[in-house]
Amino acid sequence: MALARGYAATDASKPLEPFTFERREPREDDVVISIKYSGICHSDIHQARNEWGNSAFPMVPGHEIAGIVTAVGSKVSKFKVGDRVGVGCFVDSCTTCASRDVDLEQYMPGLVPTYNGVEADGETPTQGGYSDHIVVKEGYVLSIPENLPFEATAPLLCAGITLYSPLRNWGAGPGKKVAVVGMGGLGHMGVKLAHAMGADVTVLSQSLSKKEDGLKLGADHYYATSDAETFKTLAGTFDLILCTVSAEIDWNAYLGLLKVDGTLVLLGIPEKPVPVHAFALVPARRSIAGSMIGSIKETQEMLDFCGEHNIVSEIELIRMDQVNEAYERVIKSDVRYRFVIDMATL
Repeated sequence: MALARGYAATDASKPLEPFTFERREPREDDVVISIKYSGICHSDIHQARNEWGNSAFPMVPGHEIAGIVTAVGSKVSKFKVGDRVGVGCFVDSCTTCASRDVDLEQYMPGLVPTYNGVEADGETPTQGGYSDHIVVKEGYVLSIPENLPFEATAPLLCAGITLYSPLRNWGAGPGKKVAVVGMGGLGHMGVKLAHAMGADVTVLSQSLSKKEDGLKLGADHYYATSDAETFKTLAGTFDLILCTVSAEIDWNAYLGLLKVDGTLVLLGIPEKPVPVHAFALVPARRSIAGSMIGSIKETQEMLDFCGEHNIVSEIELIRMDQVNEAYERVIKSDVRYRFVIDMATL
């Protein structure tokens, strides 16, 4: 075992604090990664505070990891010492399940989350990226394009793939009208990616306070959802709506913005059930769907796409000891648009 240093939640009611723990010794198919940057995802906060009711403590959060390979096992062929790599939301999966599908592995049984989970041995807790290093099986490590700024690439490992996957699945591209609900850590990535894919992009935000940013990042149009006229003006407009917010909204009103056969995809997870009237769906054959991250294969595809189009997240770089303050600011939507921890400050 090798000692690792990080920050952990030791209880749902306490702030994160310095924490020393053991990482397993690398096996023949493992990659050892020195973590340079770790993004802060809102799901880190949910789990550190046990807001989903499934948290195990002590917990080292973090699943937006960018780092440098420092060692590889004897059977590793894809990576070498010095490579720029990333780790996303999971670090293992069932490789023998009858239902296994490498294109859709994020939805298959046996997924091992990067933290707040248990490794394939059924005993060893997984700990995440708010730490100095991590040991990951080769098949769950991703290559980061050389041209992308390292620190701003970290959020692509969750925020980036969370938007890329539904955009690809529902065919965003030239001739398609895509709306992104919410201009935050997820939403701003949706704008960048949909624009790069060639879609006509609209941001639907509570106010116009981020309109200048939205247009600069690639949106063609920007509307305030607090204005009732928006829903009249845009009725029947969109092929695809990506909802990145977790707040309660008028789902039926948003469904009314879809064309015939349009789809509203939930990415944020509201606390309460989504109330939808049949008449918001049936007359125009509309759909409401959900989407969750992406497979390793698709995540690498996303990183390569971002490399080709020079797409990274808009970030605010912070010190490790600012993480608790950053959590409070995320809750208040006081970040443009993603916090990333500089692990050199650990």
